[in-house]
Amino acid sequence: MTQINTNLIPAINSSLDLQLAASLTYEQLHEKLSSEINNLINHDFEKLIFYLYRIDVHEDKMRTMLENNNGENAATLIANLIIERQLQKIKSRQQFSQRDNDIDEEEKW
Repeated sequence: MTQINTNLIPAINSSLDLQLAASLTYEQLHEKLSSEINNLINHDFEKLIFYLYRIDVHEDKMRTMLENNNGENAATLIANLIIERQLQKIKSRQQFSQRDNDIDEEEKW
């Protein structure tokens, strides 16, 4: 069982309008996310595209990954990209927050 960043599930829930339990392992999260993406692929592809745009999954990276892994489950590959992108955004926010805390109060706006 792999531990996950505590901010990951809330970020995914918010971005994809889901209500996943906060206590999931990485494997459980990946499985549930893959299942949801597969459902969107089959029943509401436009909504999936909207979510990918909102999350800012890079289209070229997704296209390349799908082409290079032809025959593999597309939902699983897209889930990997969503998790990766959400983790990048969380890390970026944490770094920005730390820099913000390093600024002297008198110099802040």
